[in-house]
Amino acid sequence: MKLQGTSLGIGAGVAVVAIIAAFFAFNIMSEEKQLAFIQIDSQKQETILEQAESIKQEPQKIHASVLIENGSPYLGDPAAPITLVEFGDYQCFFCNKFFHTTEQDILSNYVENGKVKIIFKDFTIIGPDSVTAAHAAHCADDQGKFWKYHDILYNNWTGENNGWASSENLHRFAQNVGLDINEFSECMKSEIHKPLIAASVEDAKTLGLTGTPGFFVIGVDNQITKIPGAQPYSVFESIFDSELEK
Repeated sequence: MKLQGTSLGIGAGVAVVAIIAAFFAFNIMSEEKQLAFIQIDSQKQETILEQAESIKQEPQKIHASVLIENGSPYLGDPAAPITLVEFGDYQCFFCNKFFHTTEQDILSNYVENGKVKIIFKDFTIIGPDSVTAAHAAHCADDQGKFWKYHDILYNNWTGENNGWASSENLHRFAQNVGLDINEFSECMKSEIHKPLIAASVEDAKTLGLTGTPGFFVIGVDNQITKIPGAQPYSVFESIFDSELEK
């Protein structure tokens, strides 16, 4: 990712196998319960709806704070009409896949032109290094460089629980993005951001997430759409465009 301010996915099938775009629509301001489906491709509508029906669940009324609080600073224009919230783990394979295959297109086509802003929230479920890496990103945020550090973590990902997010490497990444190393080291030693990370994890559980990445789109009318897993760009594109047409 280039802008400052700024995986258990459901895999894609082969050839013409339809990709499911099942998600839950929550209305923050209303008592009415709703379930919405986005048509990704008119030729695949029937398959998508059949697959979506098999996993739909009863929606629940949630508060916006569960999505907005305990996360990163915005990536993009804070006044953008749509908010994309990602719950991720820096050790997660599918989070890394999303970062390298989908996120840049979202940035280029929706974030850079002020249509979408992004929030990253921690769902540290893979191992201790997940928490340490997340904490390092928040220490970088103390110096105004959360998203630069977020990017360097994913750009240096080599697997799960294999030591790539060691203290030595995290400090090297801090140097590479231009952080004050003494301040960064003190922040890491203090573990001051662990309560924030724990609160974000609780938010993910409240929302019913069981894996990473998990995405929520807060639309122009404050309805919330859940996108399960590291879906391809076309899924995000369809949802964003549908929201922007309202």
